[in-house]
Amino acid sequence: MPDTARPMDLRPTNGTPTNAIPTTGIPTTGTPVVSVSNLTKVYAMGDQKIFALNGVCFELWPGEMVAVMGPSGSGKSTFMNIIGCLDVPTSGTYLLDNVDVSKLNDNQLATIRGSKIGFVFQNFNLLPRTTALANVELPLIYAGVGGRERRIRATEALSLVGLESRLKHKPNELSGGQQQRVAIARALVNRPALILADEPTGNLDTKTSQEIMELFQGLSQERKMTILFITHEPAMAQYCHRSIHIRDGVLIQAEQPTEIHAQKAVQLHE
Repeated sequence: MPDTARPMDLRPTNGTPTNAIPTTGIPTTGTPVVSVSNLTKVYAMGDQKIFALNGVCFELWPGEMVAVMGPSGSGKSTFMNIIGCLDVPTSGTYLLDNVDVSKLNDNQLATIRGSKIGFVFQNFNLLPRTTALANVELPLIYAGVGGRERRIRATEALSLVGLESRLKHKPNELSGGQQQRVAIARALVNRPALILADEPTGNLDTKTSQEIMELFQGLSQERKMTILFITHEPAMAQYCHRSIHIRDGVLIQAEQPTEIHAQKAVQLHE
């Protein structure tokens, strides 16, 4: 592995991240939502071991918006799968909302995914013949929430993303941006500890992408939502409090957002 690709330890010392950018009003004391220590994911190819992740250390604090960036094959998708409890590491520790999920079985991981993580995907993944309200209710059905409470919470989530007048619309009656807002409401409705967004603006035009990122910023401010983005788009990362870069399975760089977006983030958290 090249000397330039050495793991960075992004965990805090004395309550402050070691590579800390000014976190624009985000507290970095107490308990992080995500805490990863010496995470590895190894695949065997014959006699050869392939390190998809190699010694990753990282912390994500309540209310933070952080972008994970890297080219294809860098390890960011593997990182996302582990953070999203879709896979487990070969070694290392992963605490999500103070729960050690690194050694859980498939059923336990499914329970964590349903209760502590809200997913937002590039392709929206909405049920095509189902209304916006019913799409947002779906995670609550799996969670065993009663019908009246489901409707109340789903309506609140859609109102939060500006779709209170679109409750009965089906996906083909909504624009791309509106469909992504439904997907965001669905991610929020279970009140998760973490929102995990995988290229959430990848299918949207520039103006709509800006609106969606500003919506995420508002959620970070108003609801103190903790949001982790997986992206290859620098423009999207600029809306975040900080970004980290993965290459060859290790964290190699951490950056501040540009000054204008950092100022916008400061305003959001004042």
